[in-house]
Order: sequence, then structure tokens, then C-alpha cells
Amino acid sequence: MPAYRLSASAEADILAILAYTEEKFGTIARSRYQALLIAGLRDIAADPNRRGSASRPELGHDVRTYHLRHSKEHSRSIQGAVARPRHLILYRVNRHDLIEVGRVLHDAMEIARHLPQQFGDE
Repeated sequence: MPAYRLSASAEADILAILAYTEEKFGTIARSRYQALLIAGLRDIAADPNRRGSASRPELGHDVRTYHLRHSKEHSRSIQGAVARPRHLILYRVNRHDLIEVGRVLHDAMEIARHLPQQFGDE
């Protein structure tokens, strides 16, 4: 199974998502969203081309997106699952089979405006 590495932007995205979720919906909702994010990252690490992922050549060489709604059931716990996930993972697999996670973005955002600079270089 390929490993993954979060960019500084992706780490900041995750921290902001979790902080917002806790502020607006509480600690339990934050725990559910954290479990969802972990499940999504594990799912793309297990199979970067998994069902639900999409090739995004308009965003750069080998760039893919994966919407977290596809990992919803994998993240279910005693506290439940996120009802309507709204984020996607922007990533690519590099030549060393390492999954580079560039961003974790809200699905209403214009992705091209938030594309990591290195994703557009190749």
C-alpha cells in the first residue's frame, strides 16, 4: 500500500476543517469528521485509483480528487457518521509511489484557485 504525505497546505486545511466543525457543531461532530478524514486518506492510500476518485488532468499531471462521501461508511463509529461530507482530497501519486496530498477542499470551492503550486508545474 502506498504511503501518503500531507503538504503544509493540506495540514492547515485539515486543522481548519476540524476547528470549524467543532465550533459550529461540537466535539462529537469534530470526532466524526476527523474519523472521516482518516478513512478517506487510508482509502486512497489503499487504492489511489479507487472507485470515486477522479482524474483531473486540467489541474496538473496525474492530479486526482476523491470526495470524502465515498469513505462515509468506512468512518462510521459508535458516534455515527458524517451525514453529508462536503470535502474532497486533492492528490497525486508521484514517481516513487508516494501519494502527495496537496489540499483538502470544500466541494463548493473553485479547485483551480486553490491548487498547490507544485501540482501545476509538471
